[in-house]
Amino acid sequence: MPTGHLQVDGPLAGPFNSLEQLATRACDIMTSQPGASNGPYGFEYCALYYYAREENAYFLSYLSDIRGQLDPVAKTCTLPNRLHDPSHADPILLGGAHTHPNNREFSRRDLSVAWLPVRFFDSGTGKVWDRQLMIFFREKTGECRAYNYNNSTRIVSALRDEAWVPIGEVYNDLGDFRLYEGKDWLP
Repeated sequence: MPTGHLQVDGPLAGPFNSLEQLATRACDIMTSQPGASNGPYGFEYCALYYYAREENAYFLSYLSDIRGQLDPVAKTCTLPNRLHDPSHADPILLGGAHTHPNNREFSRRDLSVAWLPVRFFDSGTGKVWDRQLMIFFREKTGECRAYNYNNSTRIVSALRDEAWVPIGEVYNDLGDFRLYEGKDWLP
């Protein structure tokens, strides 16, 4: 956009009744893009996910592969920060999502950057929302893995059997992470 903001259109996918349903489908959509699962030779895709009050449902925006840095080794995309969805009057932006082509774990950068405000109240729904970042990774076996970082609680969760399971926490502003006892990135 002329203001320097990156805007994506929506919706690409939805409506979904829950974030878990959205994450399951978004993982498949996003990791199926060209290069999204090509290991060290791949690159990232970014998207926004949001909630539409009038439908009481969650949606995924179209994808962006625009990179903020020109480093040929870096596997990054710039997370959009604006949404254009003419089918929903006032969508609630809940967070971003991106793929990892060669690593199922959040990077320190992923865990050190917060989308402000990290928690907010929406008077239309009467609900307090936490901003969250999701990442998606496709295993060589074809399984799609979805992970979620809650910017407010600083807890990282893995999507397992259609439920978010906390697996660890970020313990400082540098994005340092520790797994909970008995938990791991894989089930």
